Amino acid sequence: MRRSSLDLPRFVKNSILACSLIGTVLAIDVSAAREAVNPLTREYAITIDPTALDPPTWWHVPGVTPLIWTNDPITYESYKTTDVREIKLKPGEYRFGTFTFDFAFRVTLEGKLEFDRTLSQCVEGLGTARLVVQCSHTQPYKQERDYDYPSVP
Repeated sequence: MRRSSLDLPRFVKNSILACSLIGTVLAIDVSAAREAVNPLTREYAITIDPTALDPPTWWHVPGVTPLIWTNDPITYESYKTTDVREIKLKPGEYRFGTFTFDFAFRVTLEGKLEFDRTLSQCVEGLGTARLVVQCSHTQPYKQERDYDYPSVP
């Protein structure tokens, strides 16, 4: 009978060494992949709450949501101010707009909102992930209409 020339203790020792080496290499690759993520590509859930706007209208964030001036008002895909919406935004500069009011805001690398403090009478949510729009115009009080439709006799 022929005897195997396999040295079992040496084989086990080499197998354990190979497995630990592979495990170390994989752990290094995974941690390197986590560090290589660009923070500018991370998306944050930002809640837009324009429900205080009176009268109700449509709103958009250009480049992110459907635009408000592209279709027939009855079949708009744009978002209405009667609904709170959550949208995904990467860090950067954006604009919120209706037909009568728009302003710039920023999403930080931490996913928090920044905007000009002079808007504080009409916009809330500085330092949070919830943008609350309360004014239809740049002033917080009701205004007269900019136009009137002629009455039908």
